[in-house]
Amino acid sequence: MTSALPASLVTSLNDAAQSSFKAAAAPGAIVGVHSPQGTWTSAYGLADPTNGTPMTTDMHMRIGSVTKTFTGTLILQLAQEGKLSLNDTIDKYYPGIPNGNKITLTMLANMTSGISSYFTPKFLDQYFGHPDTVFTPDELVADGVAASPIFDPGAKFNYSNTNTILLGKVIEKVTGQPFQDVLQQGILGPLGMTNTSFPTVSPAIPAPYPQGYTLQSTTKITQPVNATNWSPSFGWSAGAIISTLQDLLVYDQAVATGQGILSPATQTQRLDSFPAPAGYGLALGCIDGWIGHTGELPGFNTALYYDTTSATSVVVLVNSDIPSGNCSESPTLIDNPSDIPCSSPATRVFVALSKALGHQFEPLPAK
Repeated sequence: MTSALPASLVTSLNDAAQSSFKAAAAPGAIVGVHSPQGTWTSAYGLADPTNGTPMTTDMHMRIGSVTKTFTGTLILQLAQEGKLSLNDTIDKYYPGIPNGNKITLTMLANMTSGISSYFTPKFLDQYFGHPDTVFTPDELVADGVAASPIFDPGAKFNYSNTNTILLGKVIEKVTGQPFQDVLQQGILGPLGMTNTSFPTVSPAIPAPYPQGYTLQSTTKITQPVNATNWSPSFGWSAGAIISTLQDLLVYDQAVATGQGILSPATQTQRLDSFPAPAGYGLALGCIDGWIGHTGELPGFNTALYYDTTSATSVVVLVNSDIPSGNCSESPTLIDNPSDIPCSSPATRVFVALSKALGHQFEPLPAK
């Protein structure tokens, strides 16, 4: 990925990134586009507003729920190897789940299990009250199970982190190895993603990294707080991975095509899992030919998508999870522009880039 994109396209992409970044509630952003024509990367704004450090394209960021695509890929690899079946029910691997004898691994991956997210009032009070709290995966599952079931298995879609935490536990059960070791062997190593890591306890981010800002809290706050060193343990196999722009441009193409990580047959199975015309499949989303996922942890927001119509990868990383625009539910800044649609910062920049590329992404309405 060393050749540059055509100059005219770079100008259009840069203009789109700059204008959308100005409307996003984020100190800084890193963006990258890779297509058969070449690669373009750029950085905007500040990594640290306190001391004026500029954002650079080599910085490490928490990628939040993009982690789910890695976990789903590992599950598919194990199925491909015959070590499990996607039709297995979760009670085979993890006891005590309501309807566990009916909930399949597929239902966990496509968010139709009926298991509640562990983002319960009890959990949120504990996390935001003490953001350095280290949670174990079993504690997270227990919080989700306490609020479950919320519907019969397979009856509806409900995005729940508990599903992907359980898939992480299945991976460890089947392999007899820690999740991070399986991740290294199955994805990071084969793709040469040397700047991607999976923290389990420590909140440390490899250098260089920006400071991340959030308005998330159990009480209404109007000034962003620094969430850089908040514990990522609550994300685990659903949201804890740290990565860089260059690594994610490599991964984006791999997860969308299967190249280097899944067989053609298994990748076809994954791509066939998307509900039409837009929806969520096996730990991966698809809207109008854009395959990928967004991610959010307090202080950080990511958009990672691949345009199947042009074989183009787009990755956006920002050091804020604060939405902007006409948001009725999400906490926004006091001087938030209300004449634009509500959007998280990474998605706002990504949509602008997709338009400049000639295939505009239409996100689901944000609140």
